[in-house]
Amino acid sequence: MQLFDYNVQDRVNDFVAAALLQANITRTNHIMWTMGTDFKYQYAHTWFRQLDKLIHYVNMDGRVNALYSTPSIYTDAKYATNESWPIKTDDFFPYADRANGYWTGYFTSRPAIKRYVRLMSGYYLAARQLEFFRGRVNSGPNTDSLADALAIAQHHDAVTGTEKQHVANDYSKRLSIGYKEAEELVSSSLACLVESPLLTRCQNPVTKFQQCPLLNISYCPASEVDLVQGKNLVIVVYNSLGWRRNEVIRIPVIEANVRVHDSNGIEIESQLLPQAEKYVDLRNYYVKAYLGQTPPKAPKYWLAFTVSVPPLGFSTYTVSTAKRTGSTRSSVDIYKSSEKSKFDVGQGNLKLTFSMDQEKCTNYVNIRNLVEEQVELSYLYYSGYNGTNQKDPQNSGAYIFRPNGTHPINHEKKVPLTVLHGPVLDEVHQQINPWIYQITRLYKGKEHVEVEFIVGPIPIEDGIGKEVATRISTTMETNNMFYTDSNGRDFIKRIRDYRTDWDLEVNQPAAGNYYPINLGIYTEDNKTEFSVLVDRAIGGSSLQDGQIELMVHRRLLLDDSRGVDEALNETDCVGDDCRGLTVQGKFYYRIDPLGEGAKWRRTFGQEIYSPLLLAFAEKDDKDDWMNSRVLTFSGIDSSYALPDNIAIITLQELDDGTVLLRLAHLYEIEEDKDLSVIATVELKKLLPGRKIKEVKEMSLSANQERTEMEKKRLAWKVEGSSGSKQVSRGGPVDPKELNVELAPMEIRTFILDFDDVSNQLFDAL
Repeated sequence: MQLFDYNVQDRVNDFVAAALLQANITRTNHIMWTMGTDFKYQYAHTWFRQLDKLIHYVNMDGRVNALYSTPSIYTDAKYATNESWPIKTDDFFPYADRANGYWTGYFTSRPAIKRYVRLMSGYYLAARQLEFFRGRVNSGPNTDSLADALAIAQHHDAVTGTEKQHVANDYSKRLSIGYKEAEELVSSSLACLVESPLLTRCQNPVTKFQQCPLLNISYCPASEVDLVQGKNLVIVVYNSLGWRRNEVIRIPVIEANVRVHDSNGIEIESQLLPQAEKYVDLRNYYVKAYLGQTPPKAPKYWLAFTVSVPPLGFSTYTVSTAKRTGSTRSSVDIYKSSEKSKFDVGQGNLKLTFSMDQEKCTNYVNIRNLVEEQVELSYLYYSGYNGTNQKDPQNSGAYIFRPNGTHPINHEKKVPLTVLHGPVLDEVHQQINPWIYQITRLYKGKEHVEVEFIVGPIPIEDGIGKEVATRISTTMETNNMFYTDSNGRDFIKRIRDYRTDWDLEVNQPAAGNYYPINLGIYTEDNKTEFSVLVDRAIGGSSLQDGQIELMVHRRLLLDDSRGVDEALNETDCVGDDCRGLTVQGKFYYRIDPLGEGAKWRRTFGQEIYSPLLLAFAEKDDKDDWMNSRVLTFSGIDSSYALPDNIAIITLQELDDGTVLLRLAHLYEIEEDKDLSVIATVELKKLLPGRKIKEVKEMSLSANQERTEMEKKRLAWKVEGSSGSKQVSRGGPVDPKELNVELAPMEIRTFILDFDDVSNQLFDAL
């Protein structure tokens, strides 16, 4: 076609035939053909020259009319036909481009990057709040670099894990650079706020805070200090959510003889847990990988204690040496698999009973709501399919989950099980096999189970790629149904081996039933509901009644022919010591009476996304921190807390001094009997320190005013609808009262303009 036009009629006939085929299954006489794919626009001149020619000859033929268009032109043309349209309320997951090509592997691919993006997203939310409270300054560190890194990480070949390794490294590097600048901003903002609660746009605070981004592998130089007589460790704990939080924090310490005091100078209960050997290995290898230097000897203990932190604010805790009795040491019990003993963990309403002769099974009992269930937690791996010399050559890879057999992973019988008991939390440590380690935790006063897993390096010496999953099984009769979240917002009902819009032919019983999980997954029967929440985007399903499965790690040896052109075989190297990637993560589960699980999923889901932020400083006896610093404060009115069903998802000072505020209702209609109702936020109490001059409601992306956007909104006719069914929405904001209403699942976005005169910003408590 580039040389002579001898095939024009053939090409026109093919084009028209394809257009008519699509037109026959499309409403109205307008169809859209998207042009180009990844990588194609590198050759724009060739593309457009050929398309110009094709459009010209098709229109000369006259059977169809072809034109260059845009999404808005296409939408307007569809709307102008006055057609009625069906409503689709679910999504298109999981999708496949051929019988054995389900794009469900990328829900888990590169789980470490998925966790890094999630962690940085929560950190960015907190950093922007602190930047607002301190007052944005023109010079010095800010959050823009982290914002840019997180934005580019949302690319469809970034957080998805479907990029080449060197590109994945680049995304991580950008996040790291952005984090370092945001970390400086957070430290200096907290220093300003502890030195003065006044909004004075403080520039050079004296207090020097450190943070510990490698705390997950027990590396925190700021807390691993020798608390010689007179030296104390100060921990400022910041809460970026709109409600008070009472949670356990853990920090590594090098000595046992310590005690903890709260903001009022009162000694509080604390617990020492011995450092597991597994953490020492992780620390030594990965600290050297990240920092290029071997860390000092691992601290012997974790110090755990419960903190209480006000909304959008912080509390201060002090760790010092104890003169007499200090922190309680955990009792340590070792159980061998040959023993036929039972033991309990948990000291509140929730208890787990482990039986050594059934080491995967535990008995789950909540004495408050009388829920009892047998829970079995196990691991397995799927062999990655090798289609190299097959009729159907589809491999399992970064995009595609195509298993070739399921293999249960048996527990290591030789390694005893270690149980730690104490006043703050209980832990059960299990070496599942040489490359899977699991810790089960129950915290005092909490009614959920935390499970930490350390998986890897996945062995590939047998030449077979592996996709590792964990299964949590119960005796519940769930009738093929389960629910997964859509982008952390509404939950969508899933039915195993079924699609609402067409008859499904089951070719892949596992891959074809996997769904993306951002917040959580739950299933229910006629008595109870069983919920699992996750700490990163992950793939999962319920492949059998009463069971929930999460894929936690993938290591594959073949490319799946979707454009990566590289196997998903992540490795780390320290010098000449190269290993497959080890992934550490957590999931959380809870069983509630039917209809009562939503409150935990929504509230605790926010707490997973926005973990408490820890900042460390040292002080000696000469430094009268208690009287010279602000020890606890909140950015909102001391008499006020956000409604339980509302979250702040953005609080950010913009370059022009205005403030971007987004508020979100966390519940769906009828999701919870008490909280699925319209809620009201009082802006004057939410931001008490500054007088709000003007409130402009914006579109979700804040690029146009809501009133302007709604003028352009098209009112579509709905098939089978007798009238216009109104979606519940919060009402307009009264400029005097400044109260914002939010209906279930509503997100509202505002630009706030303040009077220049600044009053005291915080309530020092």
